[in-house]
Amino acid sequence: MTPSIMELLGFGSQGWGLLLLKAAGVTLSAAVCGFFLGNLLGICGATLKLARPPLFRWVGQFYTTVFRGVPEILVVYLFYFGGSVVLTKAMNTGGFIGFYSLPAFAIGVIAVGVVSGAYQTEAYRSAFLRLDRGQLEAGASCGMPKLLLLRRIIAPQTLRFALPALGNIWQSVLKETSLLSVIGLIELLRQAGTAAGSTRLPLLFYGVAGLMFLIIGRATGFFLMRMESHLAKPWSR
Repeated sequence: MTPSIMELLGFGSQGWGLLLLKAAGVTLSAAVCGFFLGNLLGICGATLKLARPPLFRWVGQFYTTVFRGVPEILVVYLFYFGGSVVLTKAMNTGGFIGFYSLPAFAIGVIAVGVVSGAYQTEAYRSAFLRLDRGQLEAGASCGMPKLLLLRRIIAPQTLRFALPALGNIWQSVLKETSLLSVIGLIELLRQAGTAAGSTRLPLLFYGVAGLMFLIIGRATGFFLMRMESHLAKPWSR
């Protein structure tokens, strides 16, 4: 007897519901980790591009030019397969014969984070350039230490101006996690493909995967919109 759609999407012995939920958790985890890694790289990259020494600016420009210009899937391939080749050669040189592969989740997060960081660099750099220079000069003239100036004026307003762009970058990061299926990570798209191949119902399972991506994107987008509204309010202190 052919299982019904509810049975296929349920949590029974013939259902794929639990596996799809686990894969969605992997997708969300990879996206969150990659985004926050990109956040750190973006702050560092923006600092380099705004620095006075030309060498620092060149390094920041090189980073954003390369990783914004190269296809994301190529970055995933280079990090995973290239890194595995380097690791294997290093281990073989040390006397450990065999092939050694890198963990798919960790490399996927790094690849997504590096690409995301290139875009977040530009978001933070543009946001910093929008700051009111009068406020910075007033804070410095009042003897405000640099760390306090950063915490009270620079960081909150830079984040406020960058948040709309960061929201768009987050949506891109979430969708880019589907590329990690090519290195064996069982994320949402790969699990949906496995289910579609096993049941010969590609429209059903790819449609469910698309709906789950949409739900995750809308839910996290709502959170970012609330944060943007909160930061837009004038501070009481």
